[in-house]
Formats: sequence, C-alpha cells, structure tokens
Amino acid sequence: MLDVNFIRTNIDRVKKAVGDKQLTGTVDIDKLIQLHDKYLNSLKKVESHRSLKNRLSEDIAKVAPEARTKLVEEAKGVKEELSGLEEDLAKYKKELDEMLLWVPNIPADDVPVGEDESGNKVIRTVGVVPAFDFTPRDHLDIGVALGIIDVDRGVKIGGFRGYFLKNEGAELEAAILRYALDHLKAQGFDYLTVPWMVNPEFFVGTGYFPWGEEDHYKTQDGKALIGTAEVSLTSYYSNEILTADMLPVKLVGVSPCFRREIGSHGKDTRGIFRIHQFTKVEQVVLVENDETVSREWHDRMLGYSEDVVKGLGLSYQVLLMCTGDMGPGQRKKYDINTWFPGQGKYRETHSDSYFLDFQSRRLNIRYRTKTGELKYVHTLNNTVAATPRLLGAVLENYQQKDGSVIVPDVLRPYTKFEVIKPK
Repeated sequence: MLDVNFIRTNIDRVKKAVGDKQLTGTVDIDKLIQLHDKYLNSLKKVESHRSLKNRLSEDIAKVAPEARTKLVEEAKGVKEELSGLEEDLAKYKKELDEMLLWVPNIPADDVPVGEDESGNKVIRTVGVVPAFDFTPRDHLDIGVALGIIDVDRGVKIGGFRGYFLKNEGAELEAAILRYALDHLKAQGFDYLTVPWMVNPEFFVGTGYFPWGEEDHYKTQDGKALIGTAEVSLTSYYSNEILTADMLPVKLVGVSPCFRREIGSHGKDTRGIFRIHQFTKVEQVVLVENDETVSREWHDRMLGYSEDVVKGLGLSYQVLLMCTGDMGPGQRKKYDINTWFPGQGKYRETHSDSYFLDFQSRRLNIRYRTKTGELKYVHTLNNTVAATPRLLGAVLENYQQKDGSVIVPDVLRPYTKFEVIKPK
C-alpha cells in the first residue's frame, strides 16, 4: 500500500504506474484524492466538535447549578452533531482504505515499460543448451513411458490439470525440493513450515487481494488456500515491531501451492507445467527501509536461485520483467526461464521480487531504528524451486535415447539412484 500523502505529492507518477501496469479502470486516482479531501474535512469537523464537547463538559462542571441548563442543552446538541460527523468520518475512512488497496506500487526506474511478456528484457543467458542425436520428447511423454507420471488418473481423481507422480518421479521431485531447501539453509535462512489455509487479510497484506482474489481457492469458513508460501512467511511478523538488530530476517518455507489459473484457459494444458497444485520452496527477506539494501538483496536472492539451477546443470535465462508483466505490488521483478528441450524454448521456473514497504504497510510490520525511530520494513521474496515444473525441466534435459533419464549429480545423495530406466 502506498501512503496517501505520497500519492497526493506524486499524482502523475502514481497515475503512470496504474497505466503502465495495465490496471487502468481498477482505480481512479483523482476520485481517491477527492475522497481523501472529504475525509480530511470531516476529520477537522470531528476534532472541532470533540474539542467543543470537552470544553462544554468542563464549563458545566465549573458553573453554578442554575446556570447549567443552557450549557447542558448546548452540549447535548454538540454530542448529537458529533455522532453524525463521526459516522461520516468512519464512512469516508472505510471507502478510502478500500480504494487505497487498488493503488499499485510504482515500478523502479530501471523497469522497462511494456504491455505484456513481449516487453520483458533478457539480462543474460547461462549454460549450454543440450544437444541430442535424437528428437527430444517432452516431460509428459518421458514420464508416461517411464511410469512415473500419470495424468489420466490424476484428471479422473482431481479434475482438469490433475496428476500423479509415482515412484522415482515422486522421489526425484522430493530430491529437487530438498536440494533447494538445503542450499537456502546453508545461507543462514530459518526453515519454516507454514499455514496453507490463511485468513483473507493476509492475502490483502501481501497484495494478492483484491487484484488476484478470483485466482485463489476459498474454504467454507472464509479462508483461502495459498498460492505461495510468501503469503504466510511475509505475514509472520504482521502487527509487530522488530528491532534493528533482527534485520535482515531470512525465512525459507516449503509448501503446497494452489492456484485456479483463471487467466490461463487453454494455455499449457499438456503435461504438468501449469497445474492447480504444486510444491514450492520460497524465500522471504525483511530488510531495513532503504532501497539500496533492497536492491542488493534482490540480486543476492536471484543468485541463490541461479545456484540451484546451475547445480542441476540446466541452461537458463534471467529476465527483467516489464511493467505489464509484473504484479501490482512489485517494485521490480526478475524471472528465471529454464530451457525445456522437448518444448524447444525457455519457460518460467522462478520469480524474484522486491516491494519496498508496499506489503509491510498493509501488514503493519515495523522496526525501531538504532536512533529510536519507527519505520516500515522492506520486503522481498523469491522462488528457490517450484515443482513439478522444475522436475519437468530435469526430465527433458537429462533424457537418453533409450528412454531412460539420468539423475543430476547433486540429486543423487537424495534419490539414492543414478538413473530412471524404462520398466
């Protein structure tokens, strides 16, 4: 959430952010300013009447009994007027708070302006695309042939985009997750399991609501299922005041993730690339209120994910996302796209974002500086590994002509096997 006073002094920048993030029509900044004016005028009236009410109460207590009648009547009238004014103030405050939730974060100056993924910028390409002396198959054909992926029965049981992983397939996925988790633990991150069903205010707090509300599954008791452990991890210190020496807070969590994929009808329907349920290792960092520090950590967190992809021996690209292909709350975002030989292209496997205090204002996460000042923390998050998408990349890149799949060296201590052979 942007501070309303910041919006007032940066109206043109905020309006540009709304347009650049393809959010025109979701919020009217001019109407927001008008509403804030009404709120401020209402607040002045309320404060004036409260002061008058208090003064009359003091006067009533001081004057002789025979002189109180007139003051009591006047105080009664002021009290009734105050009640109406407080109702107006509460109404304006509620409307203003709701409207502020629709105002996006302002992209960083070095974020390219673009309408969609065509505006993203490739920063670098790393690794060697494998060469095959046969036509490489995609992960679904590989998995079905090996008996480690069963989409047909997954759809029968779970519906569209359902799937089963079996035997070595399930073990290989678990190995990828554990490898990524161990790498983050080695960097000093605290490992947390997280709630999967979360109260709606924490989706609002992390910026997933109100924009992406329709893409989340809801429970009958009003909660929603997380699409990433970011929601739970970032909310961990909500409504708390940290000390400066606690920063940076470094958290990593592993969780199932649930997404309805509302905006992807007919997209990536084959295989286990775009699905309703997957598992992810997610890192969240809270740092001091300094964009230079946020940008340093943004690059550092990207590096942790690159370490994982490099360790798996996969070729990838780092993309700087344009304004139209990043979330409303994100200040800057990198994606890692990993090479899928069976599809013949790089596909998204990781995302790395920083937010400044956009999330912490919503979640009310502050810290006390060494000089005693209270400030909102800055937040960042990044995918370390998301699978079975990353599993699919491993299957496609390590497939052999005889139909087997070689297990990457770094995963063998976890799988205890070196190759998946056709049955």
